[in-house]
Amino acid sequence: MAAPHTHRQYAQLLLIDIYQLPSETRAAVIHADRNITTGMVMALEIQARSTKLQVVAGYESGHTMVFVQTDPGAQFQRLYCAQPHSQPVLSMAILPSQDCYLTTSADAIVAKHPLPAAQGIWKTELKPLKVVQTKHSGQQGLQVRSDGKIFATAGWDARVRVYSSKTMKELAVLKWHKVGCYSTAFAEIGNFSPIEAEDDSAVKREDTEGQDIVRTAAVNLVQQRREARARSTHWLAAGSKDGKISLWDIY
Repeated sequence: MAAPHTHRQYAQLLLIDIYQLPSETRAAVIHADRNITTGMVMALEIQARSTKLQVVAGYESGHTMVFVQTDPGAQFQRLYCAQPHSQPVLSMAILPSQDCYLTTSADAIVAKHPLPAAQGIWKTELKPLKVVQTKHSGQQGLQVRSDGKIFATAGWDARVRVYSSKTMKELAVLKWHKVGCYSTAFAEIGNFSPIEAEDDSAVKREDTEGQDIVRTAAVNLVQQRREARARSTHWLAAGSKDGKISLWDIY
């Protein structure tokens, strides 16, 4: 687990702590670059690849950085640094392909960045892959769907926006909440087996003990179909300052 350093004595050093779970022991510390004024750590993502740890950080200054630990116990190296945002980074997410990540900010920028360890440690160009001016400031709660095709943001303007991960184009604007939205969540896209059509024959069969069992079978079948449909629907949930959660069937 990655977390901003919380000890008051060292808070000004802008450290990032790496903890082991469930022991909750601190395993490593990532030191800030004193040559870059970043402000506070605003958002973090961490992922493990074999013995490598990758930590992605977003800062108050609008900077984002990628740090990699190649072996347990080794020092973290900074492999990427960019400042596509003019305002604090509010949220970020690594794509399922693990070759890039996205950031949003208090400004209106949504940016896509390379993940250096996925493309060769010293060969990655030190610049974002794409920077999009959306004209909608304060997008946060960024989440990428499990298939990696789309991502969503929650906006201060009470709108939930859905984008293409590939083209970064806006695909949908979801309007229902009256006040600012703060979080989004996708249901996982999976392979769910539909209820087979021939199961209808079980409902139609006569039962020697009467029609009650047949009716029960019909009710159960309808319930199973309803649950299967719910599990296979591409749900998107959004949470707002009003304490309400909206649920959307999207793409």
